[in-house]
Amino acid sequence: MLKSIVAAGAEAKSAKGETAFLRGARSRVPGRFEPEAREAFDDGWTREDEPPSPLETRVTEERARSIIATNDSPDVPFEQSVNPYRGCEHGCVYCYARPSHAYLELSPGLDFESRLFAKTNAADLLREELAKPGYAVKPLAFGTNTDCYQPIERGYAIMRAIVELLAACEHPFSVVTKSALIERDLDLLAPMARNNLVRVFLSINTLDRGLARRLEPRAASPQRRLDTLRRLARAGVPCGVMVAPVIPALTDKSIEEVLEAAAAAGATSAGYIVMRLPNEVRPLFKDWLAAHYPQRAAHVMSIVRQIRGGRDNDPAFGTRMTGTGTYAGLIADRFEIACRRYALNRQRRGEEPLDTSRFRPPTRGGQLALF
Repeated sequence: MLKSIVAAGAEAKSAKGETAFLRGARSRVPGRFEPEAREAFDDGWTREDEPPSPLETRVTEERARSIIATNDSPDVPFEQSVNPYRGCEHGCVYCYARPSHAYLELSPGLDFESRLFAKTNAADLLREELAKPGYAVKPLAFGTNTDCYQPIERGYAIMRAIVELLAACEHPFSVVTKSALIERDLDLLAPMARNNLVRVFLSINTLDRGLARRLEPRAASPQRRLDTLRRLARAGVPCGVMVAPVIPALTDKSIEEVLEAAAAAGATSAGYIVMRLPNEVRPLFKDWLAAHYPQRAAHVMSIVRQIRGGRDNDPAFGTRMTGTGTYAGLIADRFEIACRRYALNRQRRGEEPLDTSRFRPPTRGGQLALF
């Protein structure tokens, strides 16, 4: 079943009272599977002083057929993940998940952040998977593709239902998010944390509010994310910070200050990822860069190619997350030195993995098994 609705909050008011349509992508770049491409042009009928039409967020409710995605990449620390939503209203222009919208015959550009899909049966599907006799317990990862706490979660509460299920089953999981909405679920996360069943990472790549607003237009501000990290840590939830993505000559100057602020807020671990530009993300980011930082665009892309072996993107396992070459090595060294300075990752080397021994499978009728 598919059901489309228009989400509230499609517009935002600026400080001057003007209507601002906050989006990351600047166009509906066609997906690579499209048989034809379209290009906008001025037909003379649009007045220069006429405001642009609002781009509404449309959500399609869908009944997913599967819910757990498996992964065997050596670059990431999880084997299975769950994505309650497809597309993400945060609109981060650099998001490596954008090309997935091409499989839906939608644009990885504006469609990715305005044409969203909510898997309304996600919790029920996950219950069925966890109840299978052959299910092997491994920590589930959330936020690996699109943000499970993006704005529409406030109304749909799909992630809330999933966390309730995992709490009842004592199933371990981790979350990466840019949203303060995760605070809503502290009543479930804090007790799970006491049993070593959950870890949360806040993704922050700059403390520059203006830059963040342009890069990640509908995500929480960096300062709000630090507040969220602080609240989670005070509640006893193990927290970390993901400095991701590191964008050469744009956000890489913020590595040390982000790690310092995150450590002060209660983070005990940290990681980073160098920006990736797969498929349709490349033209989207270049267009964004030319519009917002025209004098710096050539320099940024020059360094990107330096750390990607002369190309705009390197998809190879082992190097796609960190890059190669002198500049990538400098980023790695700076990150490691800053982590030592701010006492981050001290526990990670001997850190106890999330506890899988407490798991109690649910029954398919919805009740937990008694034995």
